[in-house]
Amino acid sequence: MGRFGKYSGEKKGWKKFKKVVRTVVLTTIATIFAVLFLLPTVLTITNSFMSQSEISANYGKIFETTDSGGKVFVSETVNLKFVPDMVTFQQYITVLLKSPEYLFKFWNSVIYTVVIVVFQLVVAMLASYAFMRYKGRLKEIIFFLYIIVTLMPYQVTLVPNFLVADWLGIIDTRWAIWMPGIFSPFAVYLLTKYMKRIPSSIIEAARVDGAGEWQIFRHICLPLCKGALYSVAILVFIDFWNMVEQPLILLTNADLHPLSIFLSKINAGEIGLAFAVATVYMIPSLLVFLYGEDYLVEGITYQGGVKG
Repeated sequence: MGRFGKYSGEKKGWKKFKKVVRTVVLTTIATIFAVLFLLPTVLTITNSFMSQSEISANYGKIFETTDSGGKVFVSETVNLKFVPDMVTFQQYITVLLKSPEYLFKFWNSVIYTVVIVVFQLVVAMLASYAFMRYKGRLKEIIFFLYIIVTLMPYQVTLVPNFLVADWLGIIDTRWAIWMPGIFSPFAVYLLTKYMKRIPSSIIEAARVDGAGEWQIFRHICLPLCKGALYSVAILVFIDFWNMVEQPLILLTNADLHPLSIFLSKINAGEIGLAFAVATVYMIPSLLVFLYGEDYLVEGITYQGGVKG
């Protein structure tokens, strides 16, 4: 018994040691990947507080061009600096106070994204409830078409969207961006799959108590889908906040372009401004993600129904 107990203790100790080693290894790997993913963001933020001369000294060779417009071969080592020699807010003063064009494009992005997020959720909630409540062959066919369209890359549907927008006469207007975004099938598909996990017994109990469809939708489905709604809102916001193809194809008027398009047009002599504008552009996405992180995780992992 003594030897058996000693052997059992050594085995447990070895298992505990392996568990600790595995945890340390996995944590180290995750930390390395996290640092690699965060480096560009940190570099952008810290470099936005550098002076233009310091940025040119560190990265100027990368952005130089030849007389014909081609890129210059970089023969010197680029100096990646995370700490400015002297912190300056000149880039932000230029962006926020002296160059209203940047703020104008920023508010274009806000107008496009907020409208799309709000109304896409409204359309998706009503459509998802209909898909969840009503049965039939027609409903299955329509939902299957939703799945097919959701699986298609946006580039595939860009030409049909352009033709429809041209037929409606909304090319080069904000509606050319709003309409395809509001009626995107992405949110409908996710919310429908989520609502279908709500136990039918809850809805039947509400019907027995005299609740109508509107009461069931408002007081049962929406509260139970709160996490999914936040998740969809965050994903839709990030998707359309960073849109590029849509405004490039559907908007010929540069005054209607969002900041995501304008960022690529900042010339090589304003690299410091590019860092500052990029930092300002990241703030809404970061705030939305940080505020809704718990809801995003809940919406992805929660399987619907009533929590115990």
